[in-house]
Amino acid sequence: MAISRDTKQAQINALSELLSTSKMTVFAHYDGLTVAELQKLRRAARENGITIKVVKNRLVRVAVSQNEALKDADTSGLTGQLLYAVSAEDEVAPAQALASFAKSNASLKLAGAISAEGKLLSVDEVKALATLPSKNELIAQVIATLTSPLNDVMNGLSGNLHGLLDGVEAKAS
Repeated sequence: MAISRDTKQAQINALSELLSTSKMTVFAHYDGLTVAELQKLRRAARENGITIKVVKNRLVRVAVSQNEALKDADTSGLTGQLLYAVSAEDEVAPAQALASFAKSNASLKLAGAISAEGKLLSVDEVKALATLPSKNELIAQVIATLTSPLNDVMNGLSGNLHGLLDGVEAKAS
């Protein structure tokens, strides 16, 4: 059943708004996924702050062309049955969510991504993004690296202090 022009325009406006706030939009082929598997993917993505949309590619092309930051993006890769994973908070999260789901479901195949700057990313680049640690993990690694010298100094000083206390205790007894 065909959808009306008003409905299409409403979908384009919603997509344009979603894409304007997105840091990364990853798209994947979902041929062969059951409805239950797609719902499982959406649930898992929603927990990570990712929105999954299944929309006609033509409507996505129009929404991209209406978006000021993305209007020069190459949309030639938007072919076939695609689903779109969008995140406004984390650039890596959509790639990670789809890649982890694709490991257990061979029907889902990554197809590419569009960055917030309008750059089209290849499948290999998306897979490389999926292997990166999350933003919170990277922050934790930086903090651990920065506090490592302080911890080493504290351990060194406490070792000497324990040695001194052991020596005093040995003399006292």
